[in-house]
Amino acid sequence: MFRTDDTLATDAARVSAIAMDVSEVLAKLVEQTGPEVFNAGVATQRVAYHAACSLQHGQKIKTHPKNLLKAAGFEVVEPADSHLCCGSAGTYNLMQPEISGQLKERKVRTLEAKQPEIIAAGNIGCMMQIGSGTDIPVVHTVELLDWASGGPVPPKLAPQT
Repeated sequence: MFRTDDTLATDAARVSAIAMDVSEVLAKLVEQTGPEVFNAGVATQRVAYHAACSLQHGQKIKTHPKNLLKAAGFEVVEPADSHLCCGSAGTYNLMQPEISGQLKERKVRTLEAKQPEIIAAGNIGCMMQIGSGTDIPVVHTVELLDWASGGPVPPKLAPQT
């Protein structure tokens, strides 16, 4: 966006070069330490992974989250037409609620068709959108990876008391 701006181009290029999604950071960490960082046998659930549009289309990150979940021991499945939006899209769900609802219904249907125990996503907007249309727990990808590496059970997966 700023590459043609004479005053901001240099600073923008520097920031752009170091900005990373958390899945990129974690992938590098696992590459350095090995998958032993994950507790074998803790994470065995079937996880349907939803790729946020911002991540897969905007940042062009398509494999890191899925590969990390697999390395942690989860069975990862993807819905049909995984490239399609869930309908959240920032403020889209507020500005275009009817279309947003149709997109949500389609996305939830394709996720549920995979019969997952958990739905994972890396975008809070997507998590809220999908979560409002299903009873399957929707959990942030990092929560699952934290759990698989010795952290607490994600609250959505913890037994309700």
